[in-house]
Amino acid sequence: MIRFLLLLMTGLAVLAENPLASSAGQRPNLIYILADDLGFGDLGCYGQTTLKTPHLDHLAKKGIRFTRHYSGSTVCAPSRCVLMTGLHTGHARIRGNGPGRLHPSDVTVARLLQESGYTTGCFGKWGIGNPPPLDDPNQHGFDEFYGYINMYHAHNFYPEFLIHNGKKEPLGNQLYADWKTRQTTAREGRGVAETAIDYAPELIFDRTLKFIRRHHEEPFFLYYALNIPHANNEGGGDARIGNNGMRSPLFSFFDDEDWPIQEKGFAGMIKTIDDHVGQLMSLLESLNIAHRTAVLFSSDNGPHQEGRHRMEFFNSNGPLRGMKRDLYEGGIRVPFIAYCPDRFPGGRVSNLISGFQDIFPTLLDLAGIHTRHRTDGISLVPTLTGNPARQVIHPHLYWEFYEQGGKVAVLQGNWKAVRRNILEEPKAPIELYDLRSDLGEANDIANKNRALVTALSQIMEDEHIDP
Repeated sequence: MIRFLLLLMTGLAVLAENPLASSAGQRPNLIYILADDLGFGDLGCYGQTTLKTPHLDHLAKKGIRFTRHYSGSTVCAPSRCVLMTGLHTGHARIRGNGPGRLHPSDVTVARLLQESGYTTGCFGKWGIGNPPPLDDPNQHGFDEFYGYINMYHAHNFYPEFLIHNGKKEPLGNQLYADWKTRQTTAREGRGVAETAIDYAPELIFDRTLKFIRRHHEEPFFLYYALNIPHANNEGGGDARIGNNGMRSPLFSFFDDEDWPIQEKGFAGMIKTIDDHVGQLMSLLESLNIAHRTAVLFSSDNGPHQEGRHRMEFFNSNGPLRGMKRDLYEGGIRVPFIAYCPDRFPGGRVSNLISGFQDIFPTLLDLAGIHTRHRTDGISLVPTLTGNPARQVIHPHLYWEFYEQGGKVAVLQGNWKAVRRNILEEPKAPIELYDLRSDLGEANDIANKNRALVTALSQIMEDEHIDP
């Protein structure tokens, strides 16, 4: 609680101290790319050996690859809420995928950037709360939005419509008739397409590139939030499409591989993500703005096992235990790459412990924006710009997730504490792991470290504020 109160009073770096915002008085463009359910082990630069991700690998080689970056939560809605508000799940408005939405008073990083003169655009999957209004991104700081508002709608890669600035725009796809009868307000747009013409990720990416072309002469903030490699969960149980919840137009690219259809689809989605990053970077170069554009890339949580895809097939969690919906490392440790060729000294690997709550203060710091707005984050600019001696360090990170029995976790340096089944047993035993020697969290050493367990249990109590 003391740490939280200190953070509430802390302002961000001034413009004069910001090496990114001081070049010829020109503020940097900011691009944050978020994959959906991409695992720690899904990229070549993080150890993937089967799937190829040359563009992201190049970005990591020329930029900064973080090895200990953590998502805001282990599922999409709360994770994206942490990203946008800078508050961890003990303080954030949205803490699960159930009912709830942002309030008008909730401050987002997009709103503060918008108010300071940035043109802001969000393209892809919003998915914060359930069900949010169709203009929710516009209400919270984005000048333009195109894509999916509802997280369940985003499961469908061939939907009948997408949302542009609060209004539905029809597409050429048609759902099977029985899926149309299953629509609800909370899950409108979900289902399985009988007629699959318009692949939404490509349409969304096209609008993303148009946004960059339209606003490249002014400072802009672009939040490109893909809905892949998430599964179409409904498709994984529909025999009419081969029980394939991983539909991708790049399926045929892997025809020579002896893989299940779902894994070919997953591979196609990984290729799509990597291709899009390559095309986006090429556009920045062609417009001569790459030198003043900070590009950040990450994933909203760990890998999934949905739509008949199997996480183990490509070893998506790498050496980590767990996956999406777990608070073990596999559920929350995610790739994070930062790139700005003239401003971030490249070719580096950072072991700094960081999380989604840090993106809020980091983006504002990069833009040279003063604020005393309350967050749980720290600015990563010292690390990004090659000044690690000035980097503030998290005393700990905290997560809570009140689904599947409920669970909480604390990371303090290399010590990781996890408490499960707290809805049934609020004082359930704490598991303790030493990540230095047990990255896979296989050896619970709580019984040998009772004093440490007590201290981490107190952090769990202190970091939770009732929503």
